[in-house]
Amino acid sequence: MDLAKIMAFGNVEFLAKQLVEGFITGQHKSPFHGFSVEFAEHRLYNTGESTRHIDWKVFAKTDKFFVKRYEEETNLRCYILLDTSSSMFFPEKTNGKLTFSTASAACIAYMLQKQKDAVSLTTFDDSITLETPVKSTKGHVYTIFQHLDNLLKLPNTGRKTNIASILHEMSEKISKRALVVLFTDMFDDFDKKEELFEALHHLKHNLHEVLLFHVSDKSKEQAFEYDERPYELTDVETGERIKIQPSQVKDEYIKAIAEYHQEIKLKCMQYKIDLIEADINEGFDQILSAFFIKRAKMV
Repeated sequence: MDLAKIMAFGNVEFLAKQLVEGFITGQHKSPFHGFSVEFAEHRLYNTGESTRHIDWKVFAKTDKFFVKRYEEETNLRCYILLDTSSSMFFPEKTNGKLTFSTASAACIAYMLQKQKDAVSLTTFDDSITLETPVKSTKGHVYTIFQHLDNLLKLPNTGRKTNIASILHEMSEKISKRALVVLFTDMFDDFDKKEELFEALHHLKHNLHEVLLFHVSDKSKEQAFEYDERPYELTDVETGERIKIQPSQVKDEYIKAIAEYHQEIKLKCMQYKIDLIEADINEGFDQILSAFFIKRAKMV
């Protein structure tokens, strides 16, 4: 889907519904049944069991004993963490990584709502800018959609990021075991990468499941596919400018970025963190598939 159209359209709830329902035809069903939550169906009464949950209205109509059967809540608590620092606005024409991450977060929130799971949204740059409670009500999820709509209109004002401090802070705030879904391009100062890895480890040390979407425009940010002409590149977080000819730096850049990405992969494997390299040019199935698989493993 065209990211420019998503940014212009702005209704992430409608978008998420279309994307998710086009991807899956059903929702998660708990294999466990109890009597604590929503009514699901009837089953025949078995002689000798408690009569507490017999549906007497059905008995009056059919002269047969049927017991109400319920779906037990899965009680998943999911925290969506979304990086809104200035590097996430690349490419500038579409606010590409931020637009993609916002729509992806909406899809996950919609899936959680359909599965009656609790969800929270946290946005951050070098500090937390928004933090919602973790709830499963429709009204709460609708509020999250409104916040995500606002992100599509968010101006780029040169905000830096500090992923490590945010992850440490959230690790301490999340008191119960949860699924933490992180959308970020992982662009922080290279000399802070060990701090970043320690922060990821902190989440796992607190027994949280972590699904990391490493968001990038692979053609530009990894393959460095630019026309051979002079460019003036601007660091969107510091404002620093540099004039280059792509061929002069391409090989060295590709090598450096590949080494950094490999470090991230190895650390995620070491900490048993699910890492998805999400290319903003490849659509949303990559996000939905990864989340759906992760969610199924946690049943």
